[in-house]
Amino acid sequence: MKLYYYPLSTFSQKALIAFHEKGIKFTAEVVDLANAEARAAYKQIYPLGKVPLLVRDDGWIIPESTIIIEYLDSQIDQGPRLIPDDKELARRTRFLDRQFDLYVNGAALEIFFDGRKPEADRHAPTVTAARARLDSMYPYLDKHFEKNTWAIGDMFTMADCSAAPALSLARMVHPFDKFPNLGRYFGRLVERPSYARVLADAKPYMARLMG
Repeated sequence: MKLYYYPLSTFSQKALIAFHEKGIKFTAEVVDLANAEARAAYKQIYPLGKVPLLVRDDGWIIPESTIIIEYLDSQIDQGPRLIPDDKELARRTRFLDRQFDLYVNGAALEIFFDGRKPEADRHAPTVTAARARLDSMYPYLDKHFEKNTWAIGDMFTMADCSAAPALSLARMVHPFDKFPNLGRYFGRLVERPSYARVLADAKPYMARLMG
């Protein structure tokens, strides 16, 4: 299997966490979407040009981080389950996966990318709406993690794979310091070996971006 990804992409990081949790080997293909030539070459493989993308040995493509994790969990008999067998717990996992992707990660990305535009091109209403979504999510999540070690109780799941990169970016653009339970949960995520490995791999790319 070959995984096309970019180390700073939050959705790529989500898929990478799942690979590391399950101990599944893959061939890494880093795609620099900021490079026009690399982006054009990648679109020959996947016309939408988004990462991550998993390509099986038979050429079948599997896009989107959630679908990639679903594939790994259901088709490769290796490592811990990231989507529980119990139907109710599986539903909760998928629900929180969507919450982190759509309302935390999505909002944080809108703020981040708007901030990188020239001042004349920035769109304040978009940023205001994104910050409002995060302001709604933080107390909701803080209450959830008052009683839960991981997103689904004591079990590390796909929802936690989603949460780690989403909260990392959100903390940068809209800090959640006032929410101690959420902060402690994020601390546990950072200490998780699978995510620590992802962060270490992304470090040189982050230094290049900030430099």
